[in-house]
Amino acid sequence: MTEKDLSLLNNEQLEALKQTQGAVLVTAGAGSGKTRLLTNRIVFLIENLGVSPENILAITFTNKAAGEMKERVVAMTEKGDRVWISTFHSMCAKILRLNINKLDVRFNSNFSIYSDNDTDKVLKNIFTKKDIIDENFKKTVKFHISNFKNNNYKYESYIQDFAFEKDIELIVSIIKEYQTNLVENNALDFDDLLVQTYKLLYCNKEVLEYYANRFQYVLVDEFQDTNIIQYDLVKLLCSKHKNIFVVGDEDQCIYTWRGANFKNISNFKKDFENVKVYKLERNYRSTKIILDCANKLIKNNKSRIDKTLWSDIDGAYPIERKELYDEQAEADYVSNTIHYLVNNCGYEYKDFAILLRLNALTFQFEEKLLSYNIPHKVFGGFKFYDRVEVKNVLSYLKVFINPKDEQAFLRVINFPKRGIGDSAIAKIREIAEREQTYLLDICLKINNFELPNSITNKINSFSEIYKKLYAEYELTPLNEFAENIVKYFSIKSAYPNKTEEDMDKMLNIDQLLYSIQTYATKNPQDTLNDYLQSVSLISDIDTLDETNNAIVATVHSVKGLEFKCVFLVGLEEKIFPISRSFGNEEQMEEERRLLYVGITRAKERLFFCNCKTRFLYGHRDYMMPSRFLGELGYTNKGATISVANNTTTRKTNAQVDFVKSAINTSTYNQFLNQNKPKIDINLYHKGDSVLHTKFGIGKILDIDFESKTADIDFNDIGVKTLMLEIAPLKKL
Repeated sequence: MTEKDLSLLNNEQLEALKQTQGAVLVTAGAGSGKTRLLTNRIVFLIENLGVSPENILAITFTNKAAGEMKERVVAMTEKGDRVWISTFHSMCAKILRLNINKLDVRFNSNFSIYSDNDTDKVLKNIFTKKDIIDENFKKTVKFHISNFKNNNYKYESYIQDFAFEKDIELIVSIIKEYQTNLVENNALDFDDLLVQTYKLLYCNKEVLEYYANRFQYVLVDEFQDTNIIQYDLVKLLCSKHKNIFVVGDEDQCIYTWRGANFKNISNFKKDFENVKVYKLERNYRSTKIILDCANKLIKNNKSRIDKTLWSDIDGAYPIERKELYDEQAEADYVSNTIHYLVNNCGYEYKDFAILLRLNALTFQFEEKLLSYNIPHKVFGGFKFYDRVEVKNVLSYLKVFINPKDEQAFLRVINFPKRGIGDSAIAKIREIAEREQTYLLDICLKINNFELPNSITNKINSFSEIYKKLYAEYELTPLNEFAENIVKYFSIKSAYPNKTEEDMDKMLNIDQLLYSIQTYATKNPQDTLNDYLQSVSLISDIDTLDETNNAIVATVHSVKGLEFKCVFLVGLEEKIFPISRSFGNEEQMEEERRLLYVGITRAKERLFFCNCKTRFLYGHRDYMMPSRFLGELGYTNKGATISVANNTTTRKTNAQVDFVKSAINTSTYNQFLNQNKPKIDINLYHKGDSVLHTKFGIGKILDIDFESKTADIDFNDIGVKTLMLEIAPLKKL
C-alpha cells in the first residue's frame, strides 16, 4: 500500500491504522468509516509490514459484513483471499471441524449444525414424551438452554441458582435430554459452536497454542455487540501476541436483549495493558444539522465514552417535526411528503426509509403507500397480512365462511395450543375420508365417533365455541364478530410472555381488529366474505419495484444502512421509548441508543412524527410525545426546529424549503401548493367513476374539499379514503 492509497484516510484513522503493536480500541461513531479503516489496516499489515495473510484474523457479526470486507481486501491486495475473515460462528465451526474430538471423543469432524428449526423439532419430540403441550413453555426452555451453555453451568449449580424459576427441575431435565440427543446425532447448535470452541481453547493447551501463535493480529468489528463468551474467545486467541484491534461504538449497542454487552468496551481497557484509544468522530454520511441532533440526544446517556460526531457536509434542510392527530394522518403525511419529494425535488423512492420502533405499526404505512402507488417493501420482516398471527386470525374467519377450507382449519384447530397434535388430526382425517366429508364437520360431530376421551374432550373445547359463534355470526356486526373470535378462542393467550416478540404479535392482532372495524364503518353493508375477499386482493397486489422501493422497517433491522431521507415515526411514550423501559435506566439508555441509530441513518433529510391519539392495545389512547423529543428541544409542537450547535432555532413558514411542521393542515397544504403543479380537485364530483392503477374502478361517495380527500368505493376492495392530490386516479 502506498502513501497515496492512505490519503483516503483522515488523521484519526491513520493514527489508529499505524498503531500496529499491542491493544488498540477504536470508538467509531456512526458513519465514521470504520470498514474503510479495518480493510486498510489489513492491507497495511500485509503490504507495509510484510505480515503473512494467514497470520491475520478479522471477525465480524454477519455473513454479509464478512463477505463485503473480504471483497474489499481482495480488491486492494492479491494476497487478500488468504486472510481469515469470518463471523464468530463460522470461525468456531472451522476450528471445531479440525479439533472437536480433542475436546469430546463422542463427536467427529462431520458434526451437523442444528438450526433453530432443528432445535424446535428435538424439543417437540421431548415434549411429546413428557406429555407437555404448552407451546410457550418451549420459549422458556430455549432461553434456559442458551443461558445454561453460554454461562458454562453444571446441571446441579443451575438448579440452585435458578431455584426461583417455576419448574426449574423439569427444565434442567429437558436440557439434559436435549444435550443427549445432540451427542447421539453428532450435532451442535449455534450456542455450542461458541461454547465448545471456548472450552476447547481453554482446556487444551496444544490447540490454544497453535491458534494463539498463528494469529499475530486479531481484528474485531462491531465490538459493542460481542457477548461475554465471544469476548473471552477473543482474549484467548490473542493471548500470545496481544496485537488486538477492536472497533466499536457503545452508542450503537442496541442488542443487549440478545446478549450483547457494550461494557466489553470499558472492560477491554482493564483486561489489556497500555491500551491505545482512538476516537473516530468525523462522519462521512450526514449533514451537520442531523449530527448535532444525534449528539444532543445521546449525551443524555451516562454509560458511554464521551465523543461528538461532526461533519463538513452542509445541509440546507432543517429537521422537521410533525404532530398528527392519529396514525392514518401520520401515514398520509409521510406518503404525501414522499410523493412531493420524488415529483419535485429529484429524489427516488429508494432514497426513503420509514423507521419504527415496533413492527406492529407498519400496517397503516403499508396500506397508504399501496393506495398512492408508492413502491415499497417491508425490510427485515413480513408484510402485515403475511405475519403468522394475522394469518391465524384470518383463518379463523375463513372457517366460518368456508368450513371445508382444510388449510384454514389446520391453522386454527391447534392454535392456541389445545394438545391436538398430528396423531389426533390423522385420526380425524381417517374418519372424514370414511364418512366422505371434511375435517371440521367431523370435529363438530366428534361425540358420534369412537375416539379416546382425551381427543374428544380437546376437540369439544374448540367445536363448542365454534358452534356458539356460528349461530351468531350472520347477525353480528363484522367488527364485533372478529373481536368475539379473538376473545372466545383466547387467541391472545398464545402470547403470555412480556417479550417484545409477544407484544408485537398482540399489537398486530389489535391492528387487524382495528382495520376490520375501519372496513366495517366504511362498508356497512359488506359481509365477512366481502372483507376476506378485500384482504385477499390487497395482499396479492404486486407493488414492488425491486430496484426502487421506499423502505418500511424497524430501526433494529436497518443498523448499518443509510438513506437520503428518513422518517422516524411513532415517537410517543410507551412506543418509543417502549413502555417496559420505564423505571429501568439501562433499558431507557438502550431506547435512546436505538433512536440515535435511527437518526444517524439519515444523510440529507430527517423527519420526526408523533400522533396525538393512536389505536393501541385494543383501544384508542391519547398519546404523550416521546421524552426524547423533549430532550431535543421540541417543546413547541407547532414549530419547525433546527438543532444546530446544541441550540434550538425556530424557522419561519416563509423559508423556501419543503414541508414546515406547522400542525395546521391548511397551512401545510398552502405551502405545498406554492411549490408544485396544482391538481384541480374541483374536477371531481360526488358520484364520479374513477380508475385507480391498483384498485381498479371505483365510485366517489363523498369529497371533503378542505382536506382534499375523497371516500371512494372500489368494486372489490371496499371504501378507501384517499388524498386526491396524490392518489393515482383517472376520471372516467
